[in-house]
Amino acid sequence: MNNRFATTPRFGANFIAPERTRFVLWAPDCDWVTLEIEGMKEIPMRAEGGRFIAEAKCGAGTRYRFRIRSDLAVPDPAARAQAGDVHDASVVVDPRAYAWRHPGWLGRPWHEAVIYELHAGAVGGFSGVTRRLPELAAFGVTAIELMPIADFPGRRNWGYDGVLPYAPDTAYGTPEELKELIDTAHELGLMVLLDVIYNHFGPEGNYLGAYASPFFRTDAATPWGEAIDFRKPEVRFFFIDNALLWLMEYRFDGLRFDAVHAIRDRSFLLELARSVRGAIEPGRHVHLVLENDENDADLLRSGFDAQWSDDAHHALHVLLTGESGGYYADYPKPAEALARVLKEGFAYQGEPSRFRDGRRRGSPSRDLPPTAFVIFLQNHDQVGNRAFGERLALLADPASLAAATLLLLLAPQIPLLFVGEEWGENRPFLFFTDHREELAALVREGRRREFSRFADFSDPKARARIPDPNDPATFLRSIPTPAEARTKDQGMVRAFHARLLALRTTHIMPHLPGTRALEAEALGTSGVRAAWQLGNGARLTIAANFGPEPIPCLTGKGERLAAVPETSFPLNRLPARSAAAWLDRRS
Repeated sequence: MNNRFATTPRFGANFIAPERTRFVLWAPDCDWVTLEIEGMKEIPMRAEGGRFIAEAKCGAGTRYRFRIRSDLAVPDPAARAQAGDVHDASVVVDPRAYAWRHPGWLGRPWHEAVIYELHAGAVGGFSGVTRRLPELAAFGVTAIELMPIADFPGRRNWGYDGVLPYAPDTAYGTPEELKELIDTAHELGLMVLLDVIYNHFGPEGNYLGAYASPFFRTDAATPWGEAIDFRKPEVRFFFIDNALLWLMEYRFDGLRFDAVHAIRDRSFLLELARSVRGAIEPGRHVHLVLENDENDADLLRSGFDAQWSDDAHHALHVLLTGESGGYYADYPKPAEALARVLKEGFAYQGEPSRFRDGRRRGSPSRDLPPTAFVIFLQNHDQVGNRAFGERLALLADPASLAAATLLLLLAPQIPLLFVGEEWGENRPFLFFTDHREELAALVREGRRREFSRFADFSDPKARARIPDPNDPATFLRSIPTPAEARTKDQGMVRAFHARLLALRTTHIMPHLPGTRALEAEALGTSGVRAAWQLGNGARLTIAANFGPEPIPCLTGKGERLAAVPETSFPLNRLPARSAAAWLDRRS
């Protein structure tokens, strides 16, 4: 056992000794709270400035609730585990019980990240992910990113409806099985990142409003419900301690913070980063990554390592599919937007956004290194928020998609693959839930209403074809194709990805520190050419043409690392649907 890996959150049930646990609940709306432990008498909790505290003679495995009214007992909002679902009793956990096999793991530097995003439930829970780790490590991935695992209502969910952020959902496994996953990953040299939701709670199972209404703002909201009031110290403590629990107690190597543009108090994000950096052991690599529609470059200079680059995705998606609705309307010249992304980081650095009714978006980012941006062709949002969850394998020309893959995996930005992308998965990834019927009906109709503004779904009959999120079949259709069922063509796609990752590992990854962009330009309306100076002085050039016609292009100098198609390129001419990368070591 490694006792130093246990944290002591300011709220919840803290196991302080065998058969001794301390319980703390912030309940400023209550005059009294009692602790209910199964098999024991109720224990009155002591009030201290809005907090209620009690110690009890009980240990790991004890089931408990907090009674806040004569007619209502609630689970612990900081429970480390639940006995069943979000409405059930919470469970005391001994955080020291797991015997870590690799306690000396210090992680990997950020520039070595090749991220593989997956949904734990769709691959068999924590044990299913653990079984896949050797294959992913051999493939060339260096970091697994789990979609949110915090306890959510039901057995199926993307995770963004979580309401108990400290408790791994029982549908995926136990806390010990999660630690086994992370320990095994470290044994294989893999980092493990976790997507966390600090901007809202899900619509079912959140009882905070019944006893801690100051947790939420009355003057603001998010697209998903009440806005969290980060002006309150107790609220900040709740989420900062949660981040530290995942990073210190579970030994995750980093966190991805969902939609931080919905967090109204920017100072909380700065405090969160400072708190994490101050708590991590010397020499350990821990990475903090943002999803931020505001393109706030200053946050990337203030303790956060990187941001998901929606600009890169949207520009590439328009180039690959020709789609122009919704937020893709902001990329009428996608090749120019992509060139700016590759050279300067953000495509939007203060320009007005058509999709956002002319509101200016973003800030200058050209001083940031390429590794401050995570780029991707697919992820859970960009696939699953389509009405039918189509993958790019069904939407894009295969040769154009291969050209985009070369750019994704050989550019100096941090690449992210979405589960199944590496073999050209054509099964959908759909939006799925497991709500009670009344809420399920609201979610079903709400999702169909969302798409009513699109021409393809203006007819109610067309909207009725959108899969019901609560139907178990929707989840089953989203499970990736098992290895034994993949086609020969899918095997070839996977081999192509593996070959590119091997090139990245050997020729690019070791030299990313100190890399800077040299130039980038749009090639007509369908292509881009960019060059970077790597940290060792070599010049990396990538040119890609996603369109059906050849375009003029000065080819790169030096060794050609890879090309699509794998044929000789004519001088000064980039063939249709092609890409190539060159490395000039003389620079």
